[in-house]
Amino acid sequence: AGEVASSGGASDRGVEAPSPGCEIKGNVTTAGERIYHTPESRYYARTRISPSQGEAWFCSAEEAEAAGWRPAG
Repeated sequence: AGEVASSGGASDRGVEAPSPGCEIKGNVTTAGERIYHTPESRYYARTRISPSQGEAWFCSAEEAEAAGWRPAG
């Protein structure tokens, strides 16, 4: 628990979660803010995850917040 879901396979495209149930997208904004998007978030579908840019997938909002990310919006 408390670990960021690892990337690999389909997640390299930034579209599909690397693990079932780990669908929260941790996005780094152009201003350098770390925000996360849940599937219910307005921009979830257009948000792509780039692990090379420091972005990540999370399994829960609590996990994202514990890692220093804030909710989008």
